[in-house]
Amino acid sequence: MSKKLVAFFSASGTTKKVAEMIAEEAKADLLEIEPKVPYTKADLNWMDKKSRSSVEMNDKKYRPEIVKKEIDTDSYDEILLGFPIWWYVAPTIINTFLEAHDFSGKKIVLFATSGGSGFGNTVKELQPSAPDAVITEGRLLNRGTKQEIREWVKSL
Repeated sequence: MSKKLVAFFSASGTTKKVAEMIAEEAKADLLEIEPKVPYTKADLNWMDKKSRSSVEMNDKKYRPEIVKKEIDTDSYDEILLGFPIWWYVAPTIINTFLEAHDFSGKKIVLFATSGGSGFGNTVKELQPSAPDAVITEGRLLNRGTKQEIREWVKSL
């Protein structure tokens, strides 16, 4: 059995709940990707073009700073990487995380929560941040039910 890491970013708590359930089901380690400056409700107002999240997502080169955490990527065979979908892709903080660690030769399976959109170009936009990893689109886990998560983890 391979060793798994569930790494996730959650702005409002929705993705965190799903990630915790996945880690429990997969018997995986859990790592929260935390922004150095936490997001406020105003920061997440996608209808405000000047909100922090809107500004970040309009500049694909922008990398929000994260709280540095040491992880031994060599000890994991597979990384399950979760996040909310923002503007049809992963938030750029996910690029920050991928660029902060060496995921060469690792399999990274994405999972996400979303208010309505799918993965869009997420794999294409994340791949340059972990060029020597295999990144695959996993599943949207919007319902966050134990059954949905159990089925998805078994399919991995």
